[in-house]
Amino acid sequence: MSIKKGQIVELEVDGIAFGGKGVAHIDKLVVFVDGAIPGDRVTAQIYKKKRRFGEARTRGILTASKDRVNAPCPYVGWCGGCRWQFLEYAMQLEYKRQHVAEALAHIGGLKVVPIHATIPSEKIFGYRNKMEFSGSDRRWLLPSEMEDGGLQTDFALGLHVPGTFYKVLDIEACLLQPGLGNELLDFCRQKMLASGLPAYGLRSHSGFWRFLMLRHSTARNQWMVNLITSEPNPGVLQPMAQEVMGRFPQVVSVINNVTARKASITVGESETCLSGSDTLTEKIGGRTFEISANSFFQTNTKGAAALYNVVDQYAGLDGTQRLLDLYCGTGGIALYLAGKARNVVGFELVESAVADARWNAELNGVGNCRFVVGDVRQLLAGFDEDVDIMIIDPPRAGMHQAVAAKVLHTRPGKIVYVSCNPSTLARDLALLKGAYHIAEVQPVDMFPHTWHIEAVARLELK
Repeated sequence: MSIKKGQIVELEVDGIAFGGKGVAHIDKLVVFVDGAIPGDRVTAQIYKKKRRFGEARTRGILTASKDRVNAPCPYVGWCGGCRWQFLEYAMQLEYKRQHVAEALAHIGGLKVVPIHATIPSEKIFGYRNKMEFSGSDRRWLLPSEMEDGGLQTDFALGLHVPGTFYKVLDIEACLLQPGLGNELLDFCRQKMLASGLPAYGLRSHSGFWRFLMLRHSTARNQWMVNLITSEPNPGVLQPMAQEVMGRFPQVVSVINNVTARKASITVGESETCLSGSDTLTEKIGGRTFEISANSFFQTNTKGAAALYNVVDQYAGLDGTQRLLDLYCGTGGIALYLAGKARNVVGFELVESAVADARWNAELNGVGNCRFVVGDVRQLLAGFDEDVDIMIIDPPRAGMHQAVAAKVLHTRPGKIVYVSCNPSTLARDLALLKGAYHIAEVQPVDMFPHTWHIEAVARLELK
């Protein structure tokens, strides 16, 4: 059967791909289907056609999969945040484990490695401790909103339609953040509208209101409100900050980041604390972390504790081991393990992250951690201290080949590799498998209702 772009077809979905799309077949052509899961029979519209595959969007469910559930969020299918809400959570966990297994087998040639059942998230809604909502001078309307002529269309504060930089849904509530976050979102939206200042135009690059960032401390149930604007305006922002803190006692910090750059990022060239503290306090595993507006911190606090616990188990520390933590970030794993190690050295490229790591070590009275800023390749090349265990937690792109070569030269007795990308995990384990036995892999779900998955691998020197 020949298909064309724009054509409506009926599809039997029999698989699910890494990236969250359903997999169907038309003769020998593979079709990746947005909004579909294995067991669904759907009508779908082809929006991309290549020689070997096509891509389609679900237009209707003819027969629902037994694993399909009703999604509680009205933005599912339009917002890019959590596209698996309609998939039973137990099956989300299983498909994530399968994605790790398939990547290791097909990319890494690792077909017999034990891959354990995915550790579930303690919460599947309300688990995110950080949300960023984009401002826009053009509200992108859902089909159900098209005929409502009373909607304000020159202002939006919400989340992007996937695959676009300028289409912003005006979100009333995001179920991935705790409930008070949605009250703060609504309150700040009303104050922004009442200010008379325009939202930022993502194409015109003019306007005032750029982002609203909300951060939540699970340990203390406190909030930070970060207002990102294109320029300072204390006459508007200072009263708003005081109103926010007066209305919501759980808000302990209101920050203003200012950025005139065209890039769509929330980090400002300048930052002002408008009211309250300039940090939030969070805890993981008995360690305390001070989090500033632009600090990196795992977005699922309970999930991070589960992840760090697996790293701890795989490290198997008894107080005598010397640890080297590559890509240590703000020192979360290093500080979590420090109490059971002889010493820990962390390497990290981002200077601000190293500053946070050093401060958090001081805050917790940890004296056996040392954090070094610089390119991991260069730092590892010049490192001549003995290493018993190496922790590797790279970005999504994985290790550079030069880093893998230096790891093999260093030859620690054990490696604990933490990954947020099964594809690069598989590629990197393939680089190491000649010298190391890949003993086991533990997937950990930190992002329910998305296809993202963390995994921890234990490697033993042969």
